[in-house]
Amino acid sequence: MMTTRELQDEIIRLKKENDICILAHAYQSHEILEVADFTGDSYGLSKQAATAPQKNVLMCGVRFMAETCKILSPDKHVFLSNSAAGCPMAEQLDVELLQSLKDENPDYTVVAYINTTSELKTICDVCVTSSSAVKIVKNID
Repeated sequence: MMTTRELQDEIIRLKKENDICILAHAYQSHEILEVADFTGDSYGLSKQAATAPQKNVLMCGVRFMAETCKILSPDKHVFLSNSAAGCPMAEQLDVELLQSLKDENPDYTVVAYINTTSELKTICDVCVTSSSAVKIVKNID
């Protein structure tokens, strides 16, 4: 059985060999943060991936984070470390309900938080982060 350090060394070797940038959300374990190229919040990580030279990106987080990463890096291969990793907040609203609300209220602007699925992002008018929400919403007619 490999030690944590041996496993980390193997991960570092493999990421170099396979041209992979590892992104780790701040809530990941210390051992994962140590082998990541970038750590931080979901949007910040996606922006880092867009400028990273690697062709492949491994997101150690949840699905909406990997989706956001792919949106900002369409030419890169984006992988999610755990394909079952979801976020209840991102999945609170479904596309059909949001579309029906938009149809019933065509004069309203739909603002979504960045922590939504890519499917929902495609039908929202504006997508905000926690640091941009107030400024953006105040500027909507």
